[in-house]
Amino acid sequence: MAQKQKLTSEIINKAKKVKLLLMDCDGVLTDGSLYFSKDGEELKVFNVKDGQGIVSLHKKGFQTGIITGRKSLMLERRAKELKIHYLKQASKDKVSDFNLILSKANVESDEVAYIGDDIPDIDLLKKVGFPIAVADSTKEIFEYVLYTTRKKGGKGAVREVTDILIKSRE
Repeated sequence: MAQKQKLTSEIINKAKKVKLLLMDCDGVLTDGSLYFSKDGEELKVFNVKDGQGIVSLHKKGFQTGIITGRKSLMLERRAKELKIHYLKQASKDKVSDFNLILSKANVESDEVAYIGDDIPDIDLLKKVGFPIAVADSTKEIFEYVLYTTRKKGGKGAVREVTDILIKSRE
């Protein structure tokens, strides 16, 4: 598990620049577990506190998005409920999808925070201004992040980040 961090001036300064929060889904918005109904339907469990953090972030003028390698109707529904601005599922090239979102969002890469948890997220973590890992990320990504959450994926990690972004503006 990752070491706990303090909010340094470097982290706060990076957070102040953020206009767009992008996230992976499985392992970040969820705990990474895959559930299937008896009919084979994929089920996901989302944390309501993470959802409230996203709603609060929107009220402060931030944009949000999800880039994930899997495709899920449950995620599509949750993203609509939370009014997530950008959703890219079944991503085969996260960097390419990231670049498309940047152009639509009209932001620069240093104005983006990205929360990841595993090897497919490394290329995005290298590109953004505020790279973040959840506490229970795979060990390979920690060298690419500026901040590691105290909370695990699906257990309030996104809320922790949204709180930091909001407080950095106050």
